[in-house]
Amino acid sequence: MNPTPHLNHLDARLDALDASTSMGAAHGSHAPRAILWDMDGTVIDTEPYWMEAERGLIESYGASWSEEQAFQLVGNALPVTGRMIKDQTGIPLTPDEIVDILLEQVIEKLKQHVPWRPGAQELLLAAHEAGMPCALVTMSYESFARVLVDALPAGTFEVVVTGDMVSAGKPDPEAYVRAAAELGLRPDQCVAIEDSATGVRSAVAAGVPTLAVPHLVEIPQLDGLVVVPDLAAVSLDDLPRLAEQARATR
Repeated sequence: MNPTPHLNHLDARLDALDASTSMGAAHGSHAPRAILWDMDGTVIDTEPYWMEAERGLIESYGASWSEEQAFQLVGNALPVTGRMIKDQTGIPLTPDEIVDILLEQVIEKLKQHVPWRPGAQELLLAAHEAGMPCALVTMSYESFARVLVDALPAGTFEVVVTGDMVSAGKPDPEAYVRAAAELGLRPDQCVAIEDSATGVRSAVAAGVPTLAVPHLVEIPQLDGLVVVPDLAAVSLDDLPRLAEQARATR
């Protein structure tokens, strides 16, 4: 799963989709044609795994780590997390070494138990059964995302974009633009589901109508998104209405 060559052709692929996008708009079709899913905090709740690993690593070197500092890392690309921990604690590891240690520990926990967020597994499987294409758009690395992908029926996620596959992590829009293009769609033909400030900024900046499901951090007020309390109250049939609500705020 290494689509790096596709990055060189992203702009060309997006330009090639302009005609189909215009045709869809002319026919008045605004229902989302795919769902772009964030992972941590949206599909699964691995933030406690990350926070436990961060605290354990940092305290093993005699440094301290507060809950406030831990929440500052939510939604960030892993290289950013590594740099922030290094800068704020001064532990004798490089940012890459910090990320590698944390990733290994969290992957092991995820293999033991997949902590689904309320309603996420049900909505994801309903989309799969209905033939609605889904993409996973996460700043975790491919080795971590693979554990979730392997826990689901084959083909549940047609596209996976991870933090080690992009040149700029969230809140940059690259990951969402790329995921839509890999599905053969424009961003505005999809709907994104996110839980963090960093994530919604990325999706909205990419032009994806965004469904925000707050979890651990506050969601900013942005044009292009609609907030729902959790996915347990959202069905596949609700997505066109919610996506249209998000579009209407732009």
